[in-house]
Amino acid sequence: MSLSKILTSPFRYRPWRPRNARLIGLDLVSGLEPEYAHLDHLRAAIDWLCLAPHARDDKPDAGGVSAGWSFEDGWLPSYPETSGYIVETFLAAAQMLDRPDLIDRAQRIVDWELAIQRSDGAFPGHFGELSSQPVVFNTGQIMHGMLAGFVQLRRPECLEAALRAGNWLARVQDLDGCWRQFEHHGTQHTYNTRATWALLATALLAGDATLKTAAVRNLEWALAQQRESGWFGSNAFVPGRHPFTHTIAYAIRGLLECGVLLSSSRYVDAALKAARALARAQRADGWLAGTYDAAWAPRAAYCCLTGVAQMSINWTRCAQSAGAAELRGNARTALSFLKRRQRLADRDRVARGAIAGSSPIWGAYSRFEFPNWAAKFFADALMIDHNDRPVPPTLELSQPRQKFVAYV
Repeated sequence: MSLSKILTSPFRYRPWRPRNARLIGLDLVSGLEPEYAHLDHLRAAIDWLCLAPHARDDKPDAGGVSAGWSFEDGWLPSYPETSGYIVETFLAAAQMLDRPDLIDRAQRIVDWELAIQRSDGAFPGHFGELSSQPVVFNTGQIMHGMLAGFVQLRRPECLEAALRAGNWLARVQDLDGCWRQFEHHGTQHTYNTRATWALLATALLAGDATLKTAAVRNLEWALAQQRESGWFGSNAFVPGRHPFTHTIAYAIRGLLECGVLLSSSRYVDAALKAARALARAQRADGWLAGTYDAAWAPRAAYCCLTGVAQMSINWTRCAQSAGAAELRGNARTALSFLKRRQRLADRDRVARGAIAGSSPIWGAYSRFEFPNWAAKFFADALMIDHNDRPVPPTLELSQPRQKFVAYV
């Protein structure tokens, strides 16, 4: 949808508001920001994520991170799904930036997530309302936070919570490995491999064969969705539409990390095939389209910034774990593209350090929003490139539950 069409129905996005008009104007003039060192951009992204829990005037949340800021609603409530995987980001940044306060923030997120876990083991969907139905993907992402709580914060209750959530995932899984219940828009999604990654890690940490079987069953189903070109079917939020780069990147990361945990070249190679296809599609300046079709032809004129950050991570991880050294160049070009779209010196705290969902900001992915997960994945990409170590740390499991090594 073009900006002109959006502005003909203005009441949803309120472009007349000074802040909103200014943000639209900045993208209209295409003013790019200077590039600074990784740590400068990282500090800005982390500072914005730290602002988010305290920015709402009506009701500060007990521990989660606001889903972000939007033209429509301002600061959004805490979002259990993404708060879960922001735990690992805060813990990595605490070490890199020498900021122990980030450990405290991670602890508070863990406390909050533990408090809202349902009796059946699932975590609530949406913003955690009592009436909200759990979602497979969301529960898996919160499990990432529980694993970080167990491995890095040494909290045994977090592994127990992850096990309860994992058992729920196994119970609601279909026999072919697909999840069709408790799904966004009531449809199957290949990108659930990112939830499977948490399920598999939980299984390996706990020595739980049932959960491992459920994880492998989903990975096999996901492989069956991949075309010869590397593109994944059943990977858009809604059937019949082209998948966002965001969900393509989710599917790649889940397969890659599960392949690493299982020492399985089949899953790693599947991830690598898709990652290389997107590398060929990347523009020289780092731009990736918001959506792609099965032939990897761009089907959107805007860029999904979240997907660019995720693909920077994926390309670096392919270089680290699959020997695809040539993809480091793609990862760094993507980081450069993102740096030029992060405003480090903006006078407005809503925009300073944030990453928009789309570029321009009126693109269809998280339209007119600064989602917290965009800043999270940008921060992760910066740290992974800077230290050449994965976020979250890769686990080396020798004795389940008793002994493990976290590379930090």
